[in-house]
Amino acid sequence: MSPRRSAPADIQPDLLGGGSNTPTEIHRLFFALLPNEATGRRVEQAANEVVAAQHLRARMIRPSLYHATLHFLGDHPMLRPDIVQAAVAAAGKVRAAAFELVLDHAAGFHGREPPCVLRCTQVPPALQALWQDLQQALILAGLGAHLSRNFTPHVTFAYSRGVLPQAVPIDPISWRVEGFALLHSVIGGGEYRTLDAWRFDPV
Repeated sequence: MSPRRSAPADIQPDLLGGGSNTPTEIHRLFFALLPNEATGRRVEQAANEVVAAQHLRARMIRPSLYHATLHFLGDHPMLRPDIVQAAVAAAGKVRAAAFELVLDHAAGFHGREPPCVLRCTQVPPALQALWQDLQQALILAGLGAHLSRNFTPHVTFAYSRGVLPQAVPIDPISWRVEGFALLHSVIGGGEYRTLDAWRFDPV
């Protein structure tokens, strides 16, 4: 069944590049799953337990920034309305229903400041289908340049300042995914901005 669109947030002129005195800003666009408040609290608890148990030196992520990226749409010198409009139109063509995602272990990714993440042992077929269907819709909309060919669902909770965290099990976090969102951020600028969001029909 098709996702139901929520009311879109207004796009402010200053985010579109008009009258900006900060040309060095980097504007990032991406589709993501957003946990509800209860799930976010459980992610935060698991994150704190992993950091404490492994004695990690890490920069913790604010719970308000927890998300699982579906598709990255690139970094840009301004928030381009053509990309936003094409992305919104593509997302509106996706058919999906609510599903359960179970985060059951913590791990680390390599990088300059390695991310510490929560992951799922089994990727729900509904999540894989959502990722593939949205990818195809974005390619058809001309937005395939930045899309990844691989999908590893995860929620970043910290960035390591030392060794990578070992892969360890956590108390499973059952996350009922009921929709997805198109997010905008200014790198180093704090909170994410929801440009549009879609809710799935319940099963």
